[in-house]
Amino acid sequence: MRIIFPTAIALVLVTSFVSGYGSSDASLGLATYESITSKSLQPNSLCARDERIIFSCPIRRPAKIVSLCASKDLTSERGYLQYRFGLPDKIELEFPKSRTRTQPQFQYTHYFRAQFDLTEISFTINGYEYQVTDDYNGEEKPAQSIQGVSVTAPGKPKDVTLSCRTKPKVDYTDLQAVLPNGQ
Repeated sequence: MRIIFPTAIALVLVTSFVSGYGSSDASLGLATYESITSKSLQPNSLCARDERIIFSCPIRRPAKIVSLCASKDLTSERGYLQYRFGLPDKIELEFPKSRTRTQPQFQYTHYFRAQFDLTEISFTINGYEYQVTDDYNGEEKPAQSIQGVSVTAPGKPKDVTLSCRTKPKVDYTDLQAVLPNGQ
């Protein structure tokens, strides 16, 4: 069950552990992403024009963008996948920093049946668990649609959910063959 915290708490949690690590800590894969300017990005995303958008949306609060970007040649053996969070000229979190062998650092889960479609791409950074979600439940009245990112701190039973402000741009093509399957 996901519990949505007030926005102020979500922002403090997300930015406090992100800013706690310097961009020089390559072992964690965290970095301030400054090599791409807003002019070279795809609209409403943190993905470069020469990258594939796996998932991207502006979130409600704080006014930031969450994106999963991949190289155009992404397969299980080549290319890369990266999570990015922030604004076009100020990426606050990029994971992983290295674009080599990124696929094993993510897990992909997808469940589909009539009126029900759940997609989750997850990863862990220093004990913090991230889940990029794209869920639809048409069995509920009214139907429920939840997209965004949830973060769970180490040892905490509750997560912080940052919901998309608009419908995300997604392309999950072939991810089942590219990423390890989640539980």
